[in-house]
Amino acid sequence: MHNATKLRAALKKPGALKVVGAHDALSARLIERAGFDGVWASGFAISASLKCIPDASFITSSEQLEVERNIAEAVNIPVIADCDTGYGNALNVMRTVNDRERAGVAAICIEDNVYPKRCSFYAGVRRELIPIDEHCGKIKAAKAAQTVPDFMVIARTEALIAGWGQEEALKRAEAYAEAGADAVLIHSKSKTFDELKTLYRAWSRRVPLVVVPTIFDQTTAQEMEQAGAKIIIYANQPVRAAIRAMRETLDLIRNDTRPGAANDRIVTLPEVYDIVGVPQMEQDEKAFLPIGGEKITAIIPAAGFEKQLLPLIEDKPKCLLDIKGKTILERAVAALNEANIKEIAVIRGYKKEAIALPNIRYYDNDRYEDTGELFSIFCAEPEMKGRTIVLYGDIIFDTTILEKLLKSSADFALVIDLAWQDHVDRGGAPSHLNPDLVTLAD
Repeated sequence: MHNATKLRAALKKPGALKVVGAHDALSARLIERAGFDGVWASGFAISASLKCIPDASFITSSEQLEVERNIAEAVNIPVIADCDTGYGNALNVMRTVNDRERAGVAAICIEDNVYPKRCSFYAGVRRELIPIDEHCGKIKAAKAAQTVPDFMVIARTEALIAGWGQEEALKRAEAYAEAGADAVLIHSKSKTFDELKTLYRAWSRRVPLVVVPTIFDQTTAQEMEQAGAKIIIYANQPVRAAIRAMRETLDLIRNDTRPGAANDRIVTLPEVYDIVGVPQMEQDEKAFLPIGGEKITAIIPAAGFEKQLLPLIEDKPKCLLDIKGKTILERAVAALNEANIKEIAVIRGYKKEAIALPNIRYYDNDRYEDTGELFSIFCAEPEMKGRTIVLYGDIIFDTTILEKLLKSSADFALVIDLAWQDHVDRGGAPSHLNPDLVTLAD
């Protein structure tokens, strides 16, 4: 179902739709999760967040469109695009409509300011409106260009903003509805709703009315709905809230220097993961990625102490013995990383404080002297949630062996050195050590 069809269906229901201004896909998703009926892709907020510039036609149609497309893809509620003056004349408006239809936008709003427009609330800015006939031509062109039957064109008049009076505002609104607009927005900078309430009483109700209560911000949705508004747009509150929150958080961290000083005013990382869809991504990985493509965790037990290796391990565990410029553990980690295994857990024991490689999770077996390998491995039991590879912390291996192991689709796969006795006979392995026993069955 196209976004526009959703908006048409919502307008048929009782009550006014509550739509909130977004500046990006993240803010749009938060608006949807908060339970609002739609998203207003705000030119004011997008100019501020995308380029940090005034809302004065400095953002191009293409730049605005890319944000609108991202917003539409991020939510399942209707998106209304704030398209200023339509980015030019009637022919430009036709292109604007087609671009927004393809982007999944439900409606555009075009205003009767001259190009380049200026934000309605910039004080001291000279403001002129285009002739009524010219804006009617834009509306007719927009409706002629649309290919999605339910796509909506909202015509906005700035007559009250320009100080041209209620009579002119009503005249323009009626003309725009007659020209084919699907809804009309009469903008006001009055600090109360009284001005618009008077106009609404005189309105023919030919098409729905849209209201943006930015300045008369103490007016309730119920008051506006009872006066005749069908769509209520809270145009810029999220971006303003974000600015305040970021400023306060940055000041706090700058003065305290600890990132954790801001913990009581920021969301947790798991909350961000949830909003952006990490849980769904994890499900899709499990369902669709081939064997070897999913997340794999490596567990390296390196807790043991072998007295016969003294004095080599007097000040460090055997996994940190240097082999041609690299420790055994560093070589194992490098081999794992080369196989794209980044989740690595090491179980420490003897001289545990010496093992401190970065980007590794550590578990400690403080009973390493009276426990065995299995006990050490289960110290890292929280890591055993998916495909897991366990390797000793005192072996050096060829990466091709690891690659072959990862290709196995078996529930359990072992890599076994079948030449142990040969190593002993040639003096390549200590004769006092007993190998692990593995029985191979046909």
